[in-house]
Amino acid sequence: MASKILISDPLAEEGIKILREEKDFTVDSKPKLPPEELKKIVGEYDALIVRSETKVTKDILKSAKKLKYIGRAGVGLDNVDVDEASKMGIIVMNAPGGNMVSTAEHTLSLILSLSRNIPQADASLKKGEWSRKKFMGVELYGKTLGIIGLGRIGTEVARRALSFQMKVIACDPYLIPEKAKSLGIESVDLDTLFKASDYITVHTPLTEDTRHVIDANAFKKMKKGVRIINCARGGIIDEGALGEGIESGIVAGAALDVYENEPPGQSKLVCMDKVVTTPHLGASTEEAQVNVSVDIAQSIRDAIMRRGIRNAVNIPCIEPELFKIIEPYLNLAEKIGSMHAQLQEGSVSKIKIKYVGDIVQYDLNHMTRSIVKGLLGRTLEESVNYVNALVVSKERGIKITEEKTKEVEDFANLIIVEVQTSKTKNSIMGTLFTKIDPRIVKINQFYVDAFPEGHMLVIYNTDKPGIVGQIGTLLGKNNINIAGMNFGRTKRGGDAITLLNIDSAVPEKVLGKIKKMRYIKEVKYVKL
Repeated sequence: MASKILISDPLAEEGIKILREEKDFTVDSKPKLPPEELKKIVGEYDALIVRSETKVTKDILKSAKKLKYIGRAGVGLDNVDVDEASKMGIIVMNAPGGNMVSTAEHTLSLILSLSRNIPQADASLKKGEWSRKKFMGVELYGKTLGIIGLGRIGTEVARRALSFQMKVIACDPYLIPEKAKSLGIESVDLDTLFKASDYITVHTPLTEDTRHVIDANAFKKMKKGVRIINCARGGIIDEGALGEGIESGIVAGAALDVYENEPPGQSKLVCMDKVVTTPHLGASTEEAQVNVSVDIAQSIRDAIMRRGIRNAVNIPCIEPELFKIIEPYLNLAEKIGSMHAQLQEGSVSKIKIKYVGDIVQYDLNHMTRSIVKGLLGRTLEESVNYVNALVVSKERGIKITEEKTKEVEDFANLIIVEVQTSKTKNSIMGTLFTKIDPRIVKINQFYVDAFPEGHMLVIYNTDKPGIVGQIGTLLGKNNINIAGMNFGRTKRGGDAITLLNIDSAVPEKVLGKIKKMRYIKEVKYVKL
């Protein structure tokens, strides 16, 4: 039976041709479908290919009864409900490398335009004016460029900036100093980057960790005359705070290709003379569109024809029968990795993994990939997936070691992950109860019995009476309900850990109040 493929956004002809060359494929290209029309017909198709315009929502997916694959011709998956697709068993793939050069070049174009007032000067001259002094610019030579997120695109930006003889510094929790040094880049923390940079460009995904990473407090730390560039995702920069920074004189100018709301309309920033704007053109080159179209077409073709799955962001490449057996282990492994990412500080240099018990009979490579995906996937600009997780970690100089033993003690199976960074070393131990239910049973030296799911608070404290009561009272006053709690301690009155499962996120101001409580040493909010 022929496989039906729907292309609902404009796709380069080179990609469409790859699919139409297969005699068992029926390919329908219907760009700019209204959501209601897409909902009506999506149930007929085995695969759906989109770019950024089509919104593959939960409502759309409910009608996709036959759908097995979703392909995104590009990197970002903001427009695809990956969680819902995963629940439905739909494999979601993207094309992470096709627009890398295009976006890097656009970033440099904006930096140059911003530095030399090119758009403003062009508009002035076309109005018949000749105002040379009005558009006095600055040189890039000798200036410091701060890059937040040194993934593939960030690295390409750095290489181009170095050719202008700029000094490049970067903040990325997964870049070790030695790797940065080999690129001619200095690895720094975020505060140092804010203080030292003449230009700041962001190249991270939009996540809970990166939303408004540049906010009002960040602008207070920056040198006067800083210039801000965003070709990554709207929302990484607090646009209201950026506008205030420009008006106050701290920020000399900004160049934006992405916005918190797209299209932005006549927003305050768009109308400012000191802001250079483009309508999300980072990947809009002929070459990039061909590259991502060809990449995703080949991925969809190969997946349907059972030649293997590439760049899957939600499903590991495992035979269906085996996947059903090891899926709980994969979920546990990814949660351990994600928990590490949210508890650690500094740049990761080593990941030490130990598998214990009946778990060692399976291909542990899948579980290691899940751990690394969970660890790296929260902050990296590219979509880290089961296919590229180990490659990405190797590119960043992260050393991964594995150990396995069938000898068991207290648990039939264990996954033990120790992560060493430039600042800390943390260990998390997890297991499965009844081969289905994941548990965290040890964090560093503390034995616990915690459910790794939803919203959590991880609190290091001194073992003293009344601490949980104080925390519970504070959370209650802020309408945050405690769903479960767990404790561990080394000895009575000594160091202890308190784990709380809660029903909602914890605002920063509430975390700050907990941190100030007596006997509290450290507090971390974790979402799994």
